[in-house]
Amino acid sequence: MKKILISVILAFCATTLFAQSGKPEKTVMKPALLVIDVQKQFLPMMSKEDQDKALMMMNWSIWVFRQYGFPVIRVYHTSDKWGPKPDDPGFQFADTLKILDTDPKIVKTYGSAFNKTGLDKLLKEKGINTLYLCGLSSVGCVLATYTDAANYDYKAFLIKDALMGPDAVQTDQIETILGAVGLETIDYMFEIRAE
Repeated sequence: MKKILISVILAFCATTLFAQSGKPEKTVMKPALLVIDVQKQFLPMMSKEDQDKALMMMNWSIWVFRQYGFPVIRVYHTSDKWGPKPDDPGFQFADTLKILDTDPKIVKTYGSAFNKTGLDKLLKEKGINTLYLCGLSSVGCVLATYTDAANYDYKAFLIKDALMGPDAVQTDQIETILGAVGLETIDYMFEIRAE
C-alpha cells in the first residue's frame, strides 16, 4: 500500500511540475554572418585546395544573408609585430569577396573577434543572438571566435566549405568535429524563420 501511495504522490508531483513549467520558451533566431580575416596578406598561407571553394562559398553565404536582410560583419586582423597595418594593401579583403564598405567592420589584434573589440556591443545593438562564421583560419581565428561566442551567450555555427586553413585536412576535421552547417540548410532555416 505504501508503494502505491508513494507512486501516486510522485506521479502527482511530476504532473504538477510539468504543468507549471509548460512548454519551453521559444527563442527567435536573429543571425549575423561574420566574415573573418579573409585578408590578402593571409591568403597565400592558406591551402590552395581550400581557397577557391571557400571563397566561392563565402560569397554564396554573403548573398544568402543579404537576401534575408541579415547583417554581414567583416572582421580584420592586425598586429603591431606581424601586421598587416590597416593602411597596407595586405590588410584588405580578397578582391573576389563580395563585401561592402557599408558592412560593419571590426578590427582585432587577438585570435577571437570578441577579445578587446566592439563586436559584442555591435551584436547586442543589432539584437543578434546567432552567429554564422566563415573565413580563416579554420584552426586559428575562426576557431577562437567560434569557441568564444558561447562565453558571450551567442549560438555559433561554422559554415561548411566556407572555411580555409593552412592544411585542408585540418579544415575538414574542424568542420566535422564542430558540425559545420551547409549553406542549403542555413537557407532552409532562414526560410522557415521568415514564414
